[in-house]
Amino acid sequence: MTRIVARPDRLDLDSPGRRDYWVALEHDSIWGDHLLPLTVWVGPEAQPDRGLVAFGSNHGNEYEGPVALKHLLREIRLEDVRGRIIIIPVLNPSAFRTGTRESQGDDGVNLNRAFVEGAGVTPALAGITHRIAAFVRSSIWPRVHTVLDLHSGGDVARFALCANYHPVDDPALAAEIEQTARWFGTPCLMVYQNITPGLLPSEAERLGKITVGTELGWGRAVNVDGVRYGKHGVLAAAIHQGQLRGEIEPIDYHKAGTQRTLEMVDRDCFTVAPFDGHYEPLVECGTAVRRGDTVGLLHDFDHIDMDPWPAVAGVDGVVLAQAWASQIPRGQHIVVVGRDISA
Repeated sequence: MTRIVARPDRLDLDSPGRRDYWVALEHDSIWGDHLLPLTVWVGPEAQPDRGLVAFGSNHGNEYEGPVALKHLLREIRLEDVRGRIIIIPVLNPSAFRTGTRESQGDDGVNLNRAFVEGAGVTPALAGITHRIAAFVRSSIWPRVHTVLDLHSGGDVARFALCANYHPVDDPALAAEIEQTARWFGTPCLMVYQNITPGLLPSEAERLGKITVGTELGWGRAVNVDGVRYGKHGVLAAAIHQGQLRGEIEPIDYHKAGTQRTLEMVDRDCFTVAPFDGHYEPLVECGTAVRRGDTVGLLHDFDHIDMDPWPAVAGVDGVVLAQAWASQIPRGQHIVVVGRDISA
């Protein structure tokens, strides 16, 4: 395929066929452009405001999503496409090139906090990261009703692999979101708080879109199961949402009916480091614990004779995430326990 360099206003996301683009957004410093890879398939049953988009590398050091989506570029056949499928394996090329969570090579902004009022429009919010958010708002949101935002823990946290979503008020939308999440096949589903400003999934949900995120690995590596879950979840959503012909069977924990739904919507679920230190986990993610159980130890090597500080579970539930890097700054969430609401 020939990949065409095009400004957002020159993209064709509506005519039948497949098109492969480098979306050109003006660079903040060099005389040139940031280039976002975007592939669109439009089938004979496409509707103006319906379709599926899958994003990878919202954060630049999370790689299962980009790898899974890159595979799908080769595997999705135009003759099987009924509606509209848009795949953007690397949404934030600035962060991806530096292997960082934020756009460290440019404006230093976290894209998953950039979906705020005035992003890409007001002078104070005109850097590349906010302009990516503006591009998604103007070019992608009007054409899709299903949004998949594939994340991993990066350097921040090691997760029990999960698909995730926020609670939403609309019961019908909530049911569609949960079913879409289940089809990833992951061991856990994570239902998480929706108070952090500027999240891409939060904006998609407010617009009434079927919105699912993931945590498919950690440590700036590529997790084998994470890639497999990512590919399966995207294909399942495309088929079930009428964008792709085909049949698909449940896999792994979804097939076995053993997925655990873990809710972390209040502060008691988070254990915060009270000082700079080094974290030692004592149990694996996915372990059931009781409130007050010691999950890990925080060591202070400047006070070598001091007993390690016990990081305890704040609620009964399952250890959903723990700090990945051992060196921890004060204030970081080092243990996250989700309440098991599977029953």
